[in-house]
Amino acid sequence: MKAMILAAGKGTRRGKITEKIPKVLVDINGKSVLHLAVEKCTASGFDDIIINVHHFADLVEEEIRKLNKMGFRISISDERAMLLETGGGLYKARDFFNRDPFLLYNADIVTDLELSEMYRFHKKTNRIATLSVRNRKGNRYLLVNQEGMLRGWCNKATGDRIITGSEKEEVYEIAFSGIHIINPEIFNYMNEGIYTMTALYLQLAQSHNIFTYRYDDGYWYDIGTPESLEIVRRQLFSEKRNF
Repeated sequence: MKAMILAAGKGTRRGKITEKIPKVLVDINGKSVLHLAVEKCTASGFDDIIINVHHFADLVEEEIRKLNKMGFRISISDERAMLLETGGGLYKARDFFNRDPFLLYNADIVTDLELSEMYRFHKKTNRIATLSVRNRKGNRYLLVNQEGMLRGWCNKATGDRIITGSEKEEVYEIAFSGIHIINPEIFNYMNEGIYTMTALYLQLAQSHNIFTYRYDDGYWYDIGTPESLEIVRRQLFSEKRNF
């Protein structure tokens, strides 16, 4: 199965850590963030992977070559000229995918969510996209109805709110986890440009049922800050000791 790992971002929230290396090459107990993401995807059957590069692209490509030599099957989508965000980046890599649903995975994410189970859930619903969500604190939330379908988005810090369904429909707030299972049909509704997948989903939600897949168990971390990075290092070290 095919997957795209989003690895082109600059990682500005990590401060001095990413002044000389890209965020996806930060070390976690002997492996790069990117290495862990590739292992995670491959272990769930997503063993044909494309990775986009932009910030410190040469260093990321060097790491990808090392991973290829280890037996992982990885292609590169070059965004050196312009960082395209998640939506534009996926569209640029569209020719990599076939007719089967694929995984879109944020390299910043460390989780024990079973990607294969999420994939099976998506296949049963047969919708254009399934988004992983989790009950956690934050500022930005998806708005979801009682059936788990996307109905909007909000930013608690700014007060911004987007509703894609009826204003009378009951919705609740839930945080997006940065993991998507997508049908290639979605490329029919995409164009070149710089935009996020969230913005695209909010447009599509007006005419398509976009499902969410809720996972509140186990662990989930976005290693976007030095603090969360240290938590992940301790978490993974503890897991190895308990194994």
